Amino acid sequence: QVQLVESGGGLVQAGGSLRLSCAASGRTFSMYIMGWFRQAPGKEREFVAEIHWSGTGTTYAESVKGRFTISRDNAKNTVYLQMNSLKPEDTAVYYCAQNRNPYNSGTSSYTRQYAYWGQGTQVTVSS
Repeated sequence: QVQLVESGGGLVQAGGSLRLSCAASGRTFSMYIMGWFRQAPGKEREFVAEIHWSGTGTTYAESVKGRFTISRDNAKNTVYLQMNSLKPEDTAVYYCAQNRNPYNSGTSSYTRQYAYWGQGTQVTVSS
């Protein structure tokens, strides 16, 4: 059974930083693309970033490019999202997700491409 557990969310002022973590268990972590998504109140869940199973390829949403960095530690079965220069519009529940298929190539930016999801962690950025 796959479990994804996010941590690191909280309240931060605009311009500040947070680092989210997501610990995974249940499947061989190093075989799967991992992604971060977010959902603000009244809005659909949206793609934030993804990192390939090897850690060598990353993709970001335009809205976070240059401010957020996704990384992974396959030895610790953990994926991270470093968020800098936070803005009030970054306020949302952030979810990590694990891709459906092992050793996928290409970009995985759609929710349907992910089979497992964490419970989410709230990030609130005050102005």
